[in-house]
Amino acid sequence: MNFSAHNLTLTPNRIFCIGKNYSEHIKELGGTQAPTEPVVFMKPACNIVAPGETLHRPSYGDELHHEVEVVLLIGKEGKNILKADALPYISAITLGLDLTLRDIQKKLKKAGLPWELSKSFEQSAPLGIFKNYFPNKIDLKNLPFSCSVNGSLRQKGNTREMIFPIENLIQTLSCWWTLRPGDIIFTGTPAGVASLQSGDKIEVESPSIGLFSWTLA
Repeated sequence: MNFSAHNLTLTPNRIFCIGKNYSEHIKELGGTQAPTEPVVFMKPACNIVAPGETLHRPSYGDELHHEVEVVLLIGKEGKNILKADALPYISAITLGLDLTLRDIQKKLKKAGLPWELSKSFEQSAPLGIFKNYFPNKIDLKNLPFSCSVNGSLRQKGNTREMIFPIENLIQTLSCWWTLRPGDIIFTGTPAGVASLQSGDKIEVESPSIGLFSWTLA
């Protein structure tokens, strides 16, 4: 796969995804309690979709939801990273979509099964163009971002609303895995997730990062 469209100087390694990291999103899905530690799942790197490419609905599942997220690119190796030391491990930042088959996820949750069928299908990780991360230019503790469908605002979030801030996520992940260059972290989605229909144009945007879009066939 050619990742040049994503402005990636590192070959994508693993995609770590964080669930339930915004309180209002937990509430909209019927949850009542925030997790005590980050909820982690993974997607294959081959599921990345460059901006402007056409998305195709999976052959199974009826309820395809958009979830806009701030996405990090790890630039150097680290293990057991302290929160105070976490941000220098980020080399670049962008926005992405954690596409989710909500009806399939509900069935899996009810049965106590893993989420992969609802989260890790082909093209489930649309990813914007990465922008080099400079702390004096991008404030990861106060970063606004949004998702619109056909010009209508669906999701509006800010990283200051995260249950587990970015430094905490890097610390936690690096305690479970050795983070390596090319690792990608989807950091969680705010409230406003909703279904997508054929022909929809999905746009994700942040003033500090840019605007990226995809169309669902």
